[in-house]
Amino acid sequence: MKPEENRNSPPGRIKIMNSLSELMREKDFHSITTSEIAATAGVTEGLIYKYFKDKKDLLYQVLNGHFQSFHDHIVSKIGAHSSSIEKLSIIIRTSLKSYAENRVFAKILLLEVRNSPNYFESDAYGMVKIYSRTILDIINQGVASGEIRESINPHALRQVILGAIEHACLGEIIFGKELDTDQVSDHICNIIFRGAQR
Repeated sequence: MKPEENRNSPPGRIKIMNSLSELMREKDFHSITTSEIAATAGVTEGLIYKYFKDKKDLLYQVLNGHFQSFHDHIVSKIGAHSSSIEKLSIIIRTSLKSYAENRVFAKILLLEVRNSPNYFESDAYGMVKIYSRTILDIINQGVASGEIRESINPHALRQVILGAIEHACLGEIIFGKELDTDQVSDHICNIIFRGAQR
């Protein structure tokens, strides 16, 4: 969920998370100082260290909130569908739209945080694993129901889906190009699922 929607968090913590999100729309993460975050949030700099270990921990918590909101949205969208192929198509389309609409978070996820070992121990990465597991579960359901061929390796198909989504977004993220998410989603789904569908 988004930081401002987390009613269980103290108001100061929410302000700090929202402040970093706001600043990252204008500046590179590494150039943002904790004093800027505090000033934008209207809190003391010391309050940041009450709720977060350091600036990176704050970033991971902001990403975690973003991932939670995104995954909840995915689950609600696929809930009304029984077809595994349809569910996977929705995930591809929704993921592309999310990357396109949240370029700051997409850039941080795809180009920055993966260089830090601490990221892979964070709650944010835990949410990425849940998203990845959701895709794998749907593939396995498709295999079990006969909708996807038994010869398809579920883990390999998941990697193909995730790789296609990320690669399609890299040009937009790095060079600021526009991305026709509907068209790209259709192309990806046609290529992947014509090969996977019985």
